[in-house]
Amino acid sequence: MAQHMVITGASSGIGEAIARQAAKQGKKLSITGVEAEGQVSGLLDDLANLGADHIDYRQVDLSDARAARDLIEELGALQPIDILVNNAGIQHVDQIEDFPIEAWDRVIAVNLSAAFHTIAAVMPVMKAKNYGRIINIASVHGLVASVNKAAYVAAKHGIIGLTKTVALETATLDITCNAICPGWVRTPLVEAQVVARAREAGRDIEEEARLLVSEKQPSGAFVSPEQIAQMALYLTSDAASMITGSAFTLDGGWTAQ
Repeated sequence: MAQHMVITGASSGIGEAIARQAAKQGKKLSITGVEAEGQVSGLLDDLANLGADHIDYRQVDLSDARAARDLIEELGALQPIDILVNNAGIQHVDQIEDFPIEAWDRVIAVNLSAAFHTIAAVMPVMKAKNYGRIINIASVHGLVASVNKAAYVAAKHGIIGLTKTVALETATLDITCNAICPGWVRTPLVEAQVVARAREAGRDIEEEARLLVSEKQPSGAFVSPEQIAQMALYLTSDAASMITGSAFTLDGGWTAQ
């Protein structure tokens, strides 16, 4: 039977790239997004054509703790979940004193609390069958900070701590929990920041993109979603069964400085 893989925030960007890579391996896919199913029908068709064993799409607001837990319980009832990828994320940029309370609460809820709730919901089944792979998509901002991103940085630091705790609690089982920490990846989330910066500075979007990535990454180049996806799928393999509690940076040298 094909492994059942759940990926949150898989309708675009990194999550979509992971879903496409997993489909090529013939996995049964359950993916989430904020869009209605009709808006992602093209992606669902692509995943089927790439070889996914089965595809289940759920529109869900992961800022709702109960919805996050119900999601895992419902998907797990169809087939026990073998692999969980917590990828859903949002961003808000503001100085500390101007950061809206509602924005703080929502970023923490989606970027950190949702991962806690999905892991808590899937853990009994993984422990019962003594198998599971959990991958949390963190960020270099789980390791270092940047200005005006208090909630995002706090949430991603929290994801690293959560990853380590889950790894320790499951260390004697065939369950692993790891984090991937991408640098700049040109996802829709990052593209929105590029466009906002370009508008504010009166610069061309492509010029602004080059400036943005070169500020942090010595490579001067964006990390691709496909590179993140390949790392994620490696962490689900037997070769990675002794890797747990780790945070892997794919950041063009950002955190080496």
